[in-house]
Amino acid sequence: MRLHARVSVACAIALQAIIAALPASASGITGGVITYTVARGDTLSALAARFGVYASTIVTDNQLDPRRQLEAGRRIRIDNQHIVPATAAPDEIVVNVPQRMAFYGDGGRVLGYAVAVGRTTWRTPAGPFTVVRKQEHPAWHVPDSIREESAAKGRPLPAVVPPGPRNPLGRFWIGLSLSGIGIHGTPFPSTVYSTSTHGCLRMQAAPIADLYSRVVVGTAGRIVYEPILIVAIGGDVYLEVHEDVYRRLPGSAHQQAREIAARLGVGDRVDWTIADREIDRRAGVARNVRLAPYATR
Repeated sequence: MRLHARVSVACAIALQAIIAALPASASGITGGVITYTVARGDTLSALAARFGVYASTIVTDNQLDPRRQLEAGRRIRIDNQHIVPATAAPDEIVVNVPQRMAFYGDGGRVLGYAVAVGRTTWRTPAGPFTVVRKQEHPAWHVPDSIREESAAKGRPLPAVVPPGPRNPLGRFWIGLSLSGIGIHGTPFPSTVYSTSTHGCLRMQAAPIADLYSRVVVGTAGRIVYEPILIVAIGGDVYLEVHEDVYRRLPGSAHQQAREIAARLGVGDRVDWTIADREIDRRAGVARNVRLAPYATR
């Protein structure tokens, strides 16, 4: 099982995929800012997994007390705008590990899906891949390494877990050419948008069904590692910062952000006071850090 134009959108909860009308070969932003009414039983972790936004960001944006249960009927602001990595291309899957997002360029738009990625001790590998297999209702042939790990914790696993409600692969399996790695569902939806897998890419039921219906065997893709993303849209500059979960950044996040902005030719358009605050906060969503026009006079 080793296995992101500024847009305000209504929440298509049934689909649970973040969709924006963008040229599929161009960088941009998926998602939007919505007002969500808390339902009975909602938790911060469940909302984070559903919408692809950190629970801490929901807390901060809404001045919530993380120690208290969410109050049913309360209206909260959810911002799940994500920058699409610049490498995203039509008919290609791009997964950005620190962002915990998968993107698919489908015709004239880019679709974004929240994913769970490999934990720090069992990392999701970076690199190009192709889809080599699609299977509905897959059995899980448990790798020996996972069986050994589970047995050491006193939780022995069988060699094969048959299809069904307890199968960790869920209903759909998209096998990749990266050894042992795939994109799949899960019977535990709140575990999505986390760093918790054995390398695989885990999605909630509706998003994996949607992606499964779009890709075919032979679809190309790549897994990238970009904790810091910047994109210029019109006169605006957006910055999105995530934790360097695998500790791969060669320097500080502040330094890296300045280098990326310089490479894109937008460094002089950034309000670095705002940007530095966003870098420290690591909210994990796209924020407008454009230098206000008056500040350039």
